[in-house]
Amino acid sequence: TQNPSVTISTSSDDTSITVNANATDNVGVYYYYYKLDNGEEVRSEDPTYKFEGLNKDQTYTISVRVVDAAGNEASATDEVTVGLRAGDVILAASKPQAQTTDWTNNGQGVTYYYTGANPNNWVQFGTNSSGQSLYWRIIRINGDGSIRMIYQGTGFNTTGTSTQIQTSAFNSSYRDNMYVGYMYTSGQRQGHDDPSTIKGILDTWYQNNLADEEDYIDGNAGFCGDRTTYSGSGTGTTQTYYAAYNRLINGNNPSLQCDSRDVYTTTDSSSGNKSLTYPIGLISADEAALAGITWSNPQSSYLNTGQTYWTMSPSNYGSGADMFFVYSDGNLSYYRVYGTYGVRPVINLRSDIPLTGSGTTTDPFRLVL
Repeated sequence: TQNPSVTISTSSDDTSITVNANATDNVGVYYYYYKLDNGEEVRSEDPTYKFEGLNKDQTYTISVRVVDAAGNEASATDEVTVGLRAGDVILAASKPQAQTTDWTNNGQGVTYYYTGANPNNWVQFGTNSSGQSLYWRIIRINGDGSIRMIYQGTGFNTTGTSTQIQTSAFNSSYRDNMYVGYMYTSGQRQGHDDPSTIKGILDTWYQNNLADEEDYIDGNAGFCGDRTTYSGSGTGTTQTYYAAYNRLINGNNPSLQCDSRDVYTTTDSSSGNKSLTYPIGLISADEAALAGITWSNPQSSYLNTGQTYWTMSPSNYGSGADMFFVYSDGNLSYYRVYGTYGVRPVINLRSDIPLTGSGTTTDPFRLVL
């Protein structure tokens, strides 16, 4: 006599919609009935169904009805636009201020990035181990449509230690060029065999707080730890200046291009170095500079939290390995990898997930579940 309950989630590509029905019943769900607009119902015993041969940019009404063995039923509906990616929702609601090309799609994809003191780029995504909602700020829409965002805490605070998960050294050792790597290999400029200190912290935090959300997180877009050199070999104790030093200090000319050997992606990715177990990293110094955190003439930026925190970008090696960081006054600076600074996780959301919201603190972007 008890009715079942059902909710649905959907995703789409350019020609199809995939429906996932989450149904419960005190005894058990017997059949799922799927319907597109006013068409005929399709009966199935599978909680997932795919409608194919659809038109890109057209909006369809998806209906799902579930029935238990006694004939009790429940239903749910949703409107889905075919080919509408998460980035499209963001662009329509709160378009980022500028665009360039990035390391995805071999530099062919257009990325839109946020600048300014307080853009509408808030996202609510995931919960921590204490059950608190996690909040993020979008750095940019990547060239492949995925969404790159940086951790902001468990609320809408824009400054303070709550905007980071903890403080840490980037690496505890520093007397070798290899220690500028998020991952590194002795004797190699762009190796990725051994993890940095900060990578271990981020991996543990991911396991404790985001492992249940991994279906929504993109491991292919990656994170740039650019070890391309401007001068020097980048190996051993050779005096070296990395390319970001030349771009950001000598010329204030940030770039989102990155050697694929230094794009950290997960092991199942189709590009990058495929060295990560968990799809989590740090912001690059170039991304920070595009948002207003520059070396010589910093602008008001949402990335300025009043805290000093690490980027993923090497600066130089003189008598020790130096990395760029965002300084507490909003400048870009650099220092030894053993410095104790803030850790702000960065992740990429998949392009095909359903989002809603307008990016404000009262209506942040969030998953449609």
